[in-house]
Amino acid sequence: MRLNAFVLILLLTSCYQQTLEDLSIFKYNETSAINSLDPAFAKDQASVWATNQLFNGLVQLDENLKIQPAIAYDWDIINKGLTYRFFLRTDVYFHEHPIFVNGTRVVTAHDFDYSFGRLLDNKLVAPGRWVLNNVNDFYAENDSVFVINLKSIFPAFISLLSMQYCSVVPKEVIELGYFGLNPIGTGPFKFQIWQEGVKMVLRKNDNYFEYENNERLPYLDAVSISFISDKQSAFMQFIQGNLDFLSGIDISYKDEILLNDGKLNPKYKSSINLNVSPYLNTEYLGFLMKDSLPIEIRKAINYGFDRSKMIKYLRNNVGIPAVNGFIPYGMPSFSNIKGFDYNPQKAQKLIKSSDFDLNTNIILSTTSSYLDLCEYIQNELKNLGFNISININPPSTHRQLVATSKLSVFRASWIADYPDAENYLSLFYSKNLSPNGPNYTHFQFDEFDDLYLKSLSETNDSIRYLIYSKMDKIIIDKSVIVPLYYDQVFRFTQKDIIGLTNNPINLLDLKRVKKK
Repeated sequence: MRLNAFVLILLLTSCYQQTLEDLSIFKYNETSAINSLDPAFAKDQASVWATNQLFNGLVQLDENLKIQPAIAYDWDIINKGLTYRFFLRTDVYFHEHPIFVNGTRVVTAHDFDYSFGRLLDNKLVAPGRWVLNNVNDFYAENDSVFVINLKSIFPAFISLLSMQYCSVVPKEVIELGYFGLNPIGTGPFKFQIWQEGVKMVLRKNDNYFEYENNERLPYLDAVSISFISDKQSAFMQFIQGNLDFLSGIDISYKDEILLNDGKLNPKYKSSINLNVSPYLNTEYLGFLMKDSLPIEIRKAINYGFDRSKMIKYLRNNVGIPAVNGFIPYGMPSFSNIKGFDYNPQKAQKLIKSSDFDLNTNIILSTTSSYLDLCEYIQNELKNLGFNISININPPSTHRQLVATSKLSVFRASWIADYPDAENYLSLFYSKNLSPNGPNYTHFQFDEFDDLYLKSLSETNDSIRYLIYSKMDKIIIDKSVIVPLYYDQVFRFTQKDIIGLTNNPINLLDLKRVKKK
């Protein structure tokens, strides 16, 4: 009997293994831990990527950051831009769960009413509640119409609704508890297994509501996420073919996989695909305006180093030299305003036109990760006579000092919270002075403020983008910052992966991905 049982187990194991081999499974690694799969807490990339597979909201972004329907198939913006009426599909179902009478149920406007109310619940303390700060009220008009009223006009609001925070969740499952560990959503994949720190498995949702070419999405059978914390080890797993996807360039393998010009190392061309696209992140130096250097000196610094050379030799051409404004390349409203290129002759003229004492010690504060960039700028500006010292802070300390405007000259990044340039330009609005807002430079300029307020009431995208361009030009003309580069997304995939598109917010969308 023991022998027969052993044989049976062997046969079952063999069949199970064969079944797994027949499945189309997309495998990627997360070096960062995922603490929760509750979309209300999806504040970091690892959580956003996972929850994007499990949940849907009213709207979604396409690869060009244009708003597209999701659970809402259409909407009206009325009452001078203050009221949004969303019309919901009637064929969207939650993932299966025993709590539902029939195993599942259709999503209604009442579910969004509950989900938004939960996001604002003080007891939950959700990091995503800020997306509803400008919302006056919301309600389900009936099962298929959901209404949101704003406190004031905010054209970028619909972009906020595409964030994972605004996903729909089922009240009855939430009330069971431990939702972040056992999530039930509506997305193309449904939760199956989570071994903390080891792996997570998501399975295909056979009832998903989106189609492509008359075929129900998703194409994949499953998504498998590993949690290897060491980036070099994760890279080796990818090179060995054990992972299908790798995002980003880490210093531990940068020189192995990329040439100095940013091209894929030829030895990997036959086995790996490289896709590059803009990423909505601007790297910059900021000046604290209340004790800032003279404007001529700030401009001289901007002209005084070669951004293209810096990116080529220190970042293997990962990034686009920021020779335009603060709004990054890839933003729908990116404008080709003329910024600062490398022009040491202009820099010298500006220095001579100022009474600035070049013996003055300029302290540039940064973190160790960006020390090479700052040392490059330091050396380049030394050739113009500047005396620059570099102060290195731990990342957490540096962020705190920047956020409280304690640094005269500082390196910083701004990654878009949502794909609208207002998110960038708000850093220079006088009512947003830190520490209560993101205006770390303490820039104050009436003309800029007037344009900013005008943009908030302009619902025509084309006109609003022109206003954004004028604001961006003011920031450059006043030399409030030194734009360094606009970041890029580098994605590597195995040759048998098709349909994985890039996007400027680096969102991982797997519903249209196929594995040959």
